[in-house]
Amino acid sequence: MSVGKMITTTRDVDAILIPLGTPVTIPAGAQVRITQELGGSYTVSVNSNLARIEGKDADALGLAAEQTGAVAEAGKQTDDRPAAYGPVDEQEIWNVLKTCYDPEIPVNIVDLGLIYDCHVVDTDDGGNHVEIVMTLTAPGCGMGPFIVDDVRQKVLSVANVTDVHVELVFDPVWDRSMMSDEARLQLGMF
Repeated sequence: MSVGKMITTTRDVDAILIPLGTPVTIPAGAQVRITQELGGSYTVSVNSNLARIEGKDADALGLAAEQTGAVAEAGKQTDDRPAAYGPVDEQEIWNVLKTCYDPEIPVNIVDLGLIYDCHVVDTDDGGNHVEIVMTLTAPGCGMGPFIVDDVRQKVLSVANVTDVHVELVFDPVWDRSMMSDEARLQLGMF
């Protein structure tokens, strides 16, 4: 793990400013400190700002680029593939959801209590559509679209999932009581 390590970027790298969600380019030669390395992405501190860098760009941090979780498994479907047929392992969906993180909080979105509902619907053409209802810790979070996209892409990587719809809601409003005991313990919120 590289958390806390000061690194000089080896090339220009695309990043997203946290919490605004604004795309930026961190130039080659910039000094960054990795503050979080979870779920296949990196949160770095650069010029007194936080930014998220995707795992595929880890080489810019002098680290090995990686694919994460189910996405890295050989033989998975891609968006230009025919529909998969067969059952979906719902536990595998929950497993990949536990690899999704808010870049400011070192606890996965399932244990944070951000997933309100997740179910698989068989489609007329024999595929499997996954419906997810989720929220964010704060309605104005600029990282929301990136977290939702992370959820969608990771769930699409599960065998036989042919489509994913993520609905972002703010009713009920998220609060700390929705976190698992493990999450509260990890964040010191008991």
